[in-house]
Amino acid sequence: MNTRLEIEWNVEEIPGVVEDLSRTAAECVKAEGIGKKVYAHLTITDHEEIRQINREYRGIDRATDVLSFPSTDCTPEKTLGHCEKKLLREMDETGYCFLGDIIISLPRAQEQAEEYGHSLKREMAYLTAHAMFHLMGYDHMEEEDKRRMRAMEEKALGLAGAARVTDEELIEMAMDAMQFSYSPYSHFKVGAALLCKDGKVYTGCNIENGSYGATNCAERTALFKAVSEGETEFTAIAVTAEKSLPWPCGICRQALNEFAPDLRVIVACGDERDEAPLTALLPHGFGPRQGTLDFLGKE
Repeated sequence: MNTRLEIEWNVEEIPGVVEDLSRTAAECVKAEGIGKKVYAHLTITDHEEIRQINREYRGIDRATDVLSFPSTDCTPEKTLGHCEKKLLREMDETGYCFLGDIIISLPRAQEQAEEYGHSLKREMAYLTAHAMFHLMGYDHMEEEDKRRMRAMEEKALGLAGAARVTDEELIEMAMDAMQFSYSPYSHFKVGAALLCKDGKVYTGCNIENGSYGATNCAERTALFKAVSEGETEFTAIAVTAEKSLPWPCGICRQALNEFAPDLRVIVACGDERDEAPLTALLPHGFGPRQGTLDFLGKE
């Protein structure tokens, strides 16, 4: 492993975050094109400690979301991927080069995840990527530098499976999935792309069968793929077709409602687009969020 992220928790540890953040850090280094073995130290703490560090080292008496302290003095004009000599000066006895220290406020990350409507894991991954690129010399004080840094962040987050996905990108993924449609009976190709709360996307197509009841819609193909890999929180789905706007059928609406009654449903056909919340497509839905677990399976 060429990238190591040493994580210290000064607050209660969140299960499953360590692997995500380590993967994000590794993809940042890969995106920068650094071939040497490197490591960084990440401390996850609370409002008060990050405020104290911010006050002591930056003269700013307030809590923030993330702080980074590079071990080198690289700049946006010549980032660490182009400064091998500086990097090698930070090599320790293990053969790894030290990039610097990162501090993240867990309470602030939780607040921002709620504000932006995505998962805590997605927010923590973003803050880690943002800080990693600071360690490698990137900055966002000037507009051009900001654009470069944002592009690198999105590239790394995409490789780590935590990218922000636009509606148009989601539609394009659904269109790509549509090409694999198995629809010899209806000749109506459908593709779907389901966006998870943590930024991952699962795609699917409609798969027909000579026994029509065994046919599976694109929406459920994407949904079942996601759930089978442990994903149960979703924010949007794009559904595409070639002949007309493919609003989900009743079974698909019910299947989606099981996990995400507040899902945004985007449909597209050619240049035509439309959108509706799942609650409008399935009013008075029947599922866990509507209380079914309170009485189903109970005597």
